Amino acid sequence: MAELTALRSQVPPAQRRAPLARRRRRRQALQRWVVVTVLGIFFLLPLYAMVEFTTRAPSGSGRTLDVWRTLADVRSLADQYPDLLDGLVASAELVLLTVALMLVLLVPTMIWVRLRLPWLRRPMEFVCLLPLTVPAIVLVVVLAPVYAWVAYFLGPASWTLCFAYAILVLPFAYRALDAGLQAVDVRTLSEAARSLGAGWGTVITRVVLPNIRSAVLSASFLSVALVLGEFTVANLLSRTNVQVAINLLGKRDPSISVAVSLAALLIAFALLLVLSLAGIRRRRRGPRAGRTDEPVLAVTPVSLEET
Repeated sequence: MAELTALRSQVPPAQRRAPLARRRRRRQALQRWVVVTVLGIFFLLPLYAMVEFTTRAPSGSGRTLDVWRTLADVRSLADQYPDLLDGLVASAELVLLTVALMLVLLVPTMIWVRLRLPWLRRPMEFVCLLPLTVPAIVLVVVLAPVYAWVAYFLGPASWTLCFAYAILVLPFAYRALDAGLQAVDVRTLSEAARSLGAGWGTVITRVVLPNIRSAVLSASFLSVALVLGEFTVANLLSRTNVQVAINLLGKRDPSISVAVSLAALLIAFALLLVLSLAGIRRRRRGPRAGRTDEPVLAVTPVSLEET
């Protein structure tokens, strides 16, 4: 017994802790795989059910791809389901307009507040996060009189929903952009650019904006996801988008409705994945990578006596 105790005392502490560390790593890896498996089943099982429903034969036995063939034939789909094509076009317009409106409103305002009006950060944060506390049905009640005038001046087109959607995406876009601005020393960058003679437009577009590109992409991703999945506001304001069209289509042809829902989900996922990969690739390459032939602009120093 004394010899075993002596031999154990001669083993370095790092070697004694190595088996415990290996067991801990195995246990953590097992826990991670269990969590990933459970979440994978949770997310993939509804998708499998949608595929199974859309490939089910009308007779109840066997499989058929007639629904997906109809969905792939755009001309036939437009002839049989014109409301669906209108909803797809309206949603594409809303995505572009909402993202553009959100970026035009938020990015310059947040940069200007951070640089010149820091005391407005808390009030601005409160205003931007306020839509999270307002249910969509209440927001529609507030926006209905406003949209009566919008329809009077601009017409009842679906693209006018971009104003309401810009309000809905404010909390998510604000958080994404605020995280990007906090990671960058905006004040130092702007002061350096201003000392070299740059105007405020140049400071925002060519100095600050390239440094928060990932935050801008994140805000755009969240806006795209919200616009493509929004139903309540468009339905209650009597506008059309892809979700309203799918809802109306479900009352006429459930199989086509479920197939369109699955296709819209996969297209949205692929779009967000492509945009995310593009942002990661540009971040790895750097803003000026691959442009060695571009001339470097220099600023001629001007003495105070000359001015």
